[in-house]
Amino acid sequence: MRLHINIDHVATLRNARGTPYPDPVEAARVCLDAGAHGITAHLREDRRHIVDQDVERLRATLRATFNLECAATDEMIGLAVATRPDVVTLVPERREERTTEGGLDVAGNAASLAKHVAALQAADIKVSLFIAPDPVQVEASRALGVEQIELHTGEYAHAFGYGRPSSSDLTRPMPDSAQREHVRLAAAAKRGYELGLEIAAGHGLTTRNVGALVMIPEIVELNIGHAVIADAVFMSLGGAVKAMLGAINKGRPA
Repeated sequence: MRLHINIDHVATLRNARGTPYPDPVEAARVCLDAGAHGITAHLREDRRHIVDQDVERLRATLRATFNLECAATDEMIGLAVATRPDVVTLVPERREERTTEGGLDVAGNAASLAKHVAALQAADIKVSLFIAPDPVQVEASRALGVEQIELHTGEYAHAFGYGRPSSSDLTRPMPDSAQREHVRLAAAAKRGYELGLEIAAGHGLTTRNVGALVMIPEIVELNIGHAVIADAVFMSLGGAVKAMLGAINKGRPA
């Protein structure tokens, strides 16, 4: 199971005061030193956290997988092709949302997505699509010829609950609503794997809810950001990465 840390909210903190610190590139180094397998950053159209220079510096300095999340627009695809991250994950984006609220409608936008996927693949960039755990979206993603899908885990995380784990969590059963979302995720992951897609997952994952998710064998990568940066307030950034890796390893089947 690969853990990629999303460093967007290090940039959020920096931008809140207009200072050059904390530096997301330095945060990336700390995360990798603590055991993370890769770094994810979302370049939004409004540049609310990560900015173009961050992307350029991350590409120039990272010696691990760099996953750039962006909207499927001509501007963003052009920036991605110029920067050459290892992976580009296409995500839906609305200016008024606080964070990404759902998955791409691949089935409903296949024609417009196809040209962006082709441009990225022509630049030898791996393409991932951030989608809901819906078999229709999984099938549509496969039809576009992408290498990976990332399943949106927001509904699962919300149903399971947030925060850090407590001793009572060890004996408490998963809420029924979370169990239903877990089943949806497992079915989508299995179908994607059968179609030859690599399966990632992310959104809203914490040390409390990640353990049950890693029981799904087809999922090989997790993208986690907000929870790690939040935990870093109390335990350092390196400590938060190690805590998340510990929660993932605890949940992994023997």
